[in-house]
Amino acid sequence: MDLATLMYVSYRAMDERVLTAMRAAGYDITAAQSRIAQRIDDEGSRLTDLAERAQVTKQTASQLVVALERQGLVERVPDPADGRARLIRFTERGRAAAQEAMQVVIGVEQEWAEHLGPRMTAQLRAALARLREVTDPYA
Repeated sequence: MDLATLMYVSYRAMDERVLTAMRAAGYDITAAQSRIAQRIDDEGSRLTDLAERAQVTKQTASQLVVALERQGLVERVPDPADGRARLIRFTERGRAAAQEAMQVVIGVEQEWAEHLGPRMTAQLRAALARLREVTDPYA
């Protein structure tokens, strides 16, 4: 398997664990909604920025945000820097969901670290962080 596919297999395994736990906790969230939610800044994000970061169209991002709004996970508020613009930010319920997801991520990472050992885990994290420098325009 090529390197990108190997990384994707691990990514999908993590994604599935998180989504399964979120559904069990009462959050009916899809993988696409999760990818948009992961990109919301603490102070809120504009829809165009979310679309760009998630590499989806503005229309797709808008549909995903509407679905998250219906679940009470995000809200749209005026952008203090531009009265015409709106920011998408987490609600209290959304912050609780994000915290729940983070706990699952931490648990899975601990499992992986136990499997790989501390040295290989540190090397993997360092290598992926370095690779991100040339692959992620938002890094």
